[in-house]
Amino acid sequence: MAEVVHKFKLRKEDTVEVIAGKDRGKRGRVLKIMRDADRIVVEGVNIVKKAKKKRKQSDRGGIVEVEAPLHSSNLMVVCKKCGPTRIGFKFDNENKIRICRKCGEVL
Repeated sequence: MAEVVHKFKLRKEDTVEVIAGKDRGKRGRVLKIMRDADRIVVEGVNIVKKAKKKRKQSDRGGIVEVEAPLHSSNLMVVCKKCGPTRIGFKFDNENKIRICRKCGEVL
């Protein structure tokens, strides 16, 4: 069976808000998109403790806090004018641009 790789409307460096889960209402910047797993890593959101092994003399081991990936369905992009919104598309000459569905502002 073939793997399904989804295309996201979100991009790296977008500001997003969590709409479901323990961190609902928090906002952060998209750091990494995992298309094969439908997951996105957001800065400062979904922090988990992870045991890390010491690798080098300068490297510190122990328990560290890292951002865990969230499912893409639990995130919404944030418009500068109107807050969390859905993304629409519009063609400007031959360029496809992302727009806010509420106010029409370019994202």
